[in-house]
Amino acid sequence: MSRYELLRQFADSWALLAMCVMFLGLVGWTFRPGARRHHDEAAQLIFRSDSDD
Repeated sequence: MSRYELLRQFADSWALLAMCVMFLGLVGWTFRPGARRHHDEAAQLIFRSDSDD
């Protein structure tokens, strides 16, 4: 088996699984229950002036 075929097989199986798990983890982290305050703060950040520190 050549190196290309070995890497191709790895990419088709385990690498794809790893990317799917990472994607689901990042989506879960974004929509976790405690994140609402951080998202609201980030959404209002553009409307603050420099003197509102």
